Amino acid sequence: MGWVRWILVILFWAGVAAFLHYTLPQRDIVRITDTYESRIEPGENPWFWTQTSAGPDGTVPPRDVFFLQTVRTNGSALVFRNEDTGWGWPPFFKFDTATLQAEAADLRSTGADPVWVAVRHYGWRIELFTIYPNVLSVRPVDGPDVRLIPWGNIAILIGLAALFWAIWVRWTRFREARIDPTLEEVGDRFDDGATWMRRLFRRR
Repeated sequence: MGWVRWILVILFWAGVAAFLHYTLPQRDIVRITDTYESRIEPGENPWFWTQTSAGPDGTVPPRDVFFLQTVRTNGSALVFRNEDTGWGWPPFFKFDTATLQAEAADLRSTGADPVWVAVRHYGWRIELFTIYPNVLSVRPVDGPDVRLIPWGNIAILIGLAALFWAIWVRWTRFREARIDPTLEEVGDRFDDGATWMRRLFRRR
């Protein structure tokens, strides 16, 4: 049954990696082509929208959401949503949606005279399920080849690695000090009981 254990371990760490990849902020160097507002109905995939409180009838009512249309450095299109995260998850405490939309609108440009910006965001873009990454900030950069080092993500990952390591070390010490001796004692008692049963049957 060792393969079952490995499958569970792989699934666990794959889930952790997917959670971190969705939640941790990322940056894309893009050119903003348009900004707009659209009415959406988050009932089909409410987990990927913020502020999806259900109404009195239990359904999530439609609402207006800001969007950014952008083009990557390789020419492919990428659409972002622009929603407040508020006090919810992920804990970015974003409350400046309208201001951010105005800043993005001011940075619009064309292919003939591009203005490259770094869009900081979290989430995924999945066209099949109408899922958009959420913008956290926009700022102009010197050019499409600028290199941005995610120092914040590096610090978070190092902190999480240290936390997992500390938990693992403490669990290993606890297992070696408490669980393993108990299991050995149970095993020894089981062996003694089996030996006693064999001797009993031999006498008969």
